[in-house]
Amino acid sequence: MEPTPTPAPLELWGGVECTVNRVGDRFHDQLVASGHHHRHADIDAIADLGVRVVRYPVLWERTERSPGCHDFAWPDRRLALLRARGLTPIVGLLHHGSGPPHTDLLDREFPRLLARFAGEVARRYPWVELYTPVNEPLTTARFSGLYGHWYPHHRSDASFCRALVNQCLATQAAMREIRRVHPGARLVHTEDLGAVLAAPALLYQAQFENERRFLSHDLLCGRVDREHPMYAYLRASGIADDELAVLRDHPPPDLLGANHYITSVRFLDDRLEFYPHLPAGGNGRHRYVDVEAVRVCDDGMPWAYELLHELGSRYRLPVAVTEAHLACDVDEQIRWFDELWRAAERCRAAGIDVRAVTAWSLFGAYDWHCLVTQETGRYEPGAFDVRDGSPRPTELARYLAGLAAAPAARHPALAAPGWWRQASRLHYPPARARRHPSGPCPGPIDAAVPRGV
Repeated sequence: MEPTPTPAPLELWGGVECTVNRVGDRFHDQLVASGHHHRHADIDAIADLGVRVVRYPVLWERTERSPGCHDFAWPDRRLALLRARGLTPIVGLLHHGSGPPHTDLLDREFPRLLARFAGEVARRYPWVELYTPVNEPLTTARFSGLYGHWYPHHRSDASFCRALVNQCLATQAAMREIRRVHPGARLVHTEDLGAVLAAPALLYQAQFENERRFLSHDLLCGRVDREHPMYAYLRASGIADDELAVLRDHPPPDLLGANHYITSVRFLDDRLEFYPHLPAGGNGRHRYVDVEAVRVCDDGMPWAYELLHELGSRYRLPVAVTEAHLACDVDEQIRWFDELWRAAERCRAAGIDVRAVTAWSLFGAYDWHCLVTQETGRYEPGAFDVRDGSPRPTELARYLAGLAAAPAARHPALAAPGWWRQASRLHYPPARARRHPSGPCPGPIDAAVPRGV
């Protein structure tokens, strides 16, 4: 009998916060804000951490300044540097964006236009194998089409569904063009990994949102047919059956990327008197707030292990944590990353194929406290602090380098639990977390509140 092959070890990946989102007629560019746009030496800093795979932008808005006219000078230099240092890029084409000014998420031509750009990228870099054509399409559709935070600033189920389906159609069309050049190219599909909990009166709303949170995965995995829980909602929101049929006629992603934040798990609460400073939303039946579950739930919280296991079990595809970041002091950042790393290891031991955990926002991020709707200059460091104009390694960088070299090593910061594991995390009168379905699933309107980072 031949010995069972030893599985590959869990990998450390890296990522650069690269959002280019549009608010009104202004584009907000994280690469310019962090200075990464100007610093070639950042590639060496990434490689020196021990990272060997990096999520890296070749963004549509930054490259196609007018229809069909491309300027690849910046990605040419950067991808060459990545390749020279032995770093494998996962190339992202759209990161919370709506495309260049001549299109947007609601444009029926959006999928074709992104696919055309993807083909140009593939022909220019035929050696690139890993792609994320659209980062977090569900989250972007919510913030752009349902909550109105980002362009085109709509607030309707119809706009949300159109933006979501357009991005999923664009993802498939982009991969089709990429594979004309590189038949072995692989799709890394990323989405926020969270859950929705609720007070008893709002379990029906939580049921709807917990079905919806998987919708981009389900669309790209060809699962949305007439029996799907979201089928009637999509059709009622203007999505044609033949569009859903097109989405069913393609292979699933090669890897599912989970972007997980401490506030990705939400709690819906109709006890409005406990939240006098928070905006209340509603769905026509109840008014309620949408708050970070970690701040109110003293029992029943689903942590990273449970959520990763749920994702892997649902799709039986390879999984990676593609964003792990916490806006907090560096010891808490280390504890948060370690929690996700250990959760990934537990999932692997339980038979879930988790490949990697990604240190996101290596050079930090700007203005996510307001969802990048304003340029306030508020900065949160990552593995490097760039506030003095050059990347200074933080203790998180040293922890990551140690993890890459010796995954079993323990950092002194891990002697204490993260704040999210302490009773002091509760800012509101506690409630027990519940997310089991109760009753029929309506087509509601969300409370328009931001996702925390």
